Amino acid sequence: MTLQDFDKLNFDVILMSPPCQPFTRIGLQGDVADPRTKSFLYILELLPRLSKRPCFILLENVKGFETSAARDALLKTLRESDYSFQEFLISPTSLGIPNSRLRYFLIAKRPPGSFSFQTSAEIMEGLPMSESPDSLTVPHNNPTSSECEREKSGTIIFKMETEQELERKRMQDSQETVRRLQDFLQEDEQDMDQYLLPPKTLLRYALLMDVVQPSFRRSVCFTKGYGHYVEGTGSVLQSCVDVELESAFKNLEQLSEADKLKQLLQLKLRYFTPREIANLMGFPADFTFPKHISVKQQYRVLGNSLNVHVVSHLIRLMISK
Repeated sequence: MTLQDFDKLNFDVILMSPPCQPFTRIGLQGDVADPRTKSFLYILELLPRLSKRPCFILLENVKGFETSAARDALLKTLRESDYSFQEFLISPTSLGIPNSRLRYFLIAKRPPGSFSFQTSAEIMEGLPMSESPDSLTVPHNNPTSSECEREKSGTIIFKMETEQELERKRMQDSQETVRRLQDFLQEDEQDMDQYLLPPKTLLRYALLMDVVQPSFRRSVCFTKGYGHYVEGTGSVLQSCVDVELESAFKNLEQLSEADKLKQLLQLKLRYFTPREIANLMGFPADFTFPKHISVKQQYRVLGNSLNVHVVSHLIRLMISK
């Protein structure tokens, strides 16, 4: 679209989520040299030239965008176009939701309005006090890189976790401001067998999985590869909580394949269903997928989606006076 086309639209709000691949920490980090950033840079080029600039802008991207040249170009454009803005690094745990999904957000607005909270030149880690549940800002307690990256030192207790990792997870589970996973699970347990991890997956990846129980107050970020890949794509749920997790993993590597599988099957480990992930992402109860969409496709679109609760709070912050 040309400058004239944009001017004719006369829009008030820009909500955008530029492609994350140029900025993700596990990618090539091509930043502005990546062709996928061209559309974003084109918008930045047009914005100061519009005869009527939009009143509000909200942008989302992965953690890593905040250190990019694309972000520098964005802030430069906003300043030159007389926008007030605030940057955030927010995980849903800040809103009491037991799922880590740390993302970069920016909200901006044009004069004469100003934000209803005290802005900062620093990136805010969490929402302002007035926008958090019960007027509390909950620390997101995300690791500096990925929930699935391993510590490089420390004694391994069970699985492939160190003392430091286990302590971090215990701290997350002790945060009473975060709800328990059981509040987001499906009550109807029919047809859950299709989500059980197959024996082949258990034997090959058991030591790499992040296992959670319904009473836990945490889960790792669900990605578009969930249900297809195991490591680093999201937590799996221990359905049978009568079996102690540590005992199931004790001396696991010393057992025969048959005994190892017998021990792991006791846990009844399963994938979270798409409905449960949608619940954690803040989608309403009446949200459904078209019937022809496969479970794999549902996982993919959810993994590429946004947390509705986080975005709705930011929109309220953006438009409030």
